[in-house]
Amino acid sequence: MSPYESRAPRTRGIVWQRTVTTARQARILPDGCTDLIWSSRTGLTVAGPDTTAELADLRAGDRIVGLRFPPGTGPAVFGVPAGALTDQRVPLSALWSASTVAEIAEGMARGGGGDLLDRVADTRLRAVGGPDPRAAVITRSLAAGATVAATAADLGFTERHLHRASRDLFGYGPKTLARILRLRRALALLRSGAPKARAAAEAGYADQPHLSRDVRALAGVPLSDLNLN
Repeated sequence: MSPYESRAPRTRGIVWQRTVTTARQARILPDGCTDLIWSSRTGLTVAGPDTTAELADLRAGDRIVGLRFPPGTGPAVFGVPAGALTDQRVPLSALWSASTVAEIAEGMARGGGGDLLDRVADTRLRAVGGPDPRAAVITRSLAAGATVAATAADLGFTERHLHRASRDLFGYGPKTLARILRLRRALALLRSGAPKARAAAEAGYADQPHLSRDVRALAGVPLSDLNLN
């Protein structure tokens, strides 16, 4: 269920869509993001930040459209801390008014796509003044391989303060976020054709076995069984 970017959305998220032709189970890896998803079968759902791989059952004929928000943006859109959504799939009606959800659902059923979801999210972001600016700073620092202590110091935080902020913004603490971002770096290198040992080293792992252990823990399967397409 690989997303693809169709344009530059207002929210700086990624618009993705899929029409399912064959029933199957998709393995969705943790990425620190939250998604607003519309499905022709299940309606409007919020996918919270995952700590391990999520297995999604897809049925032939399903039409699915989603907007994936950068790490830390979801709370500003949905109006709840990310920690309230960790490892969950929640109906949008549990977070927003029934009338708003019904209006969006009607538009999507009439053929609306990622543009509609993006407009809705952009309106909500504007209403609250945009995403919390700390989210981008924390993500950028940890993605670059900075330690939790260094990231906290850059923000003028204690490590405890950083942990609380990370739970609210990302759904988990900075160590877990750093681990997920490191795995994303390694998988991007592997998809580009890098050998496993080099991908592990450049992503910040101690060695290739360290990468393999993290893949099994976060993806739920050995690296050799992971679909990198």
